[in-house]
Amino acid sequence: MLETFLLSRIQFATNISFHILFPSISIALAWFLFYFKVRHEISGHPVWLRCYRFWVKIFALTFAIGVVSGITMSFQFGTNWPGFMERVGNIAGPLLGYEVLTAFFMEATFLGAMLFGMKRLPSWVHTLCTFLVAIGTSMSAFWILALNSWMQTPQGHIMVDGVAHPEDWVQIIFNPSFPYRLLHTLLASGLTASFLVAGISAYRIWKGDNKLAPKVALKAGIFTAAVLIPLQIFIGDLHGLNTLKHQPQKIAAMEGIWETQNGAPLLLFAIPDEEQRTNHFEIAVPKLASIILTHDSNGEVKGLNEFEGEHPPVKAVFFSFRIMIGVGLLMLIVSWLVSWFLVTKKTLQKKTLLTLVSMSFSGWVATLAGWYVTEIGRQPYLVSGVLKTSEAVTNLPPSNVLFSLIVYVITYTLIMVAFLHTIFYMARKSAAVPEFDLSDLNSGTSLTNYKGNGVNSNNQPIGESV
Repeated sequence: MLETFLLSRIQFATNISFHILFPSISIALAWFLFYFKVRHEISGHPVWLRCYRFWVKIFALTFAIGVVSGITMSFQFGTNWPGFMERVGNIAGPLLGYEVLTAFFMEATFLGAMLFGMKRLPSWVHTLCTFLVAIGTSMSAFWILALNSWMQTPQGHIMVDGVAHPEDWVQIIFNPSFPYRLLHTLLASGLTASFLVAGISAYRIWKGDNKLAPKVALKAGIFTAAVLIPLQIFIGDLHGLNTLKHQPQKIAAMEGIWETQNGAPLLLFAIPDEEQRTNHFEIAVPKLASIILTHDSNGEVKGLNEFEGEHPPVKAVFFSFRIMIGVGLLMLIVSWLVSWFLVTKKTLQKKTLLTLVSMSFSGWVATLAGWYVTEIGRQPYLVSGVLKTSEAVTNLPPSNVLFSLIVYVITYTLIMVAFLHTIFYMARKSAAVPEFDLSDLNSGTSLTNYKGNGVNSNNQPIGESV
């Protein structure tokens, strides 16, 4: 039978993998909703309100699942990893508490007004509520990533009898990797939401939806992705340089470099072998790893053999990193190509729409791969240099952990199937509803010059279909 340590790691990985999918959408999707609402306020065109009304439903569903899965995940600190809170709870506890006090309460308070106050509040007040919800989602990311970054690059604490005590909260929060990790994660959320908005909008159009709203949303999603992906590449490079400085063993695993060398090659493909401490079937570009990591063709990159017994599992980090990069490059190509089609007013062909549909959840793949690089790359430590993962695990019988793991897997699978079914059902239902405005964006319809106020004689929004 599998041991408790391994089962607990699998269970936490299952929980965090499921949970992170939903904040990766909701953080940026809240800003999309704010954008749609502001455009409606400025132009008065009802299409922006229709975009808002469709995507706010998906946001509410995503937000709810994210909250619930986050609660069950936090339970494991006590059930599966009691040593974590015992050793570093003086730091982890307050940071998690700040997230609840400054972010979650804001989200929960104004989410109700955002979801149910559209016809009850003045329009500008409702827009303000949407803005505050967006601020709340980003603040949640701030505090969670402050804790996670401290676990990667801890500072500002002292150890007393094996327990971490805070000494400087500014250093704890703004630890060396925090700025890069925060920006990298927020941009990842932006890309995840952008491709979801573009992909589901493309699905609606492919299903015969001739309304203006999905075309406007598709443009918003794909243009946002086209702008964010170069920024993500730039921030990712800075993040890599920071990781090389503070976690060189993680970089060595990402690159599959065993011996310290100057002018290290970039491995496009290889199969790392930890037993023989070498790679098989290498396809490499000479000196490119040193150029990327040190900006010097002869720069030194430390190898895994410098950290024997103290480096992460190589295969998992190596292949996860390449999946993240591969999906990111695909996002770049697709977003720029489709943006060019839209700017040159070319009609999107069926195959282009299907490509966007197939990439609706590509952000999930890249986010998960990147998260695995981050978390597995920290091993064998739970808090780098402070607490090893094996020192924090529970002493529960393996059968108990296995049972709860099976329950989690079954529950999460059912929730995921229901979530995906609901989103595509909503898209098909919206596509089937007729709409008074059949204008095509490629015909030159101007939304910025629209002078209507988007309401009827009863001061209710017109164009209820989305």
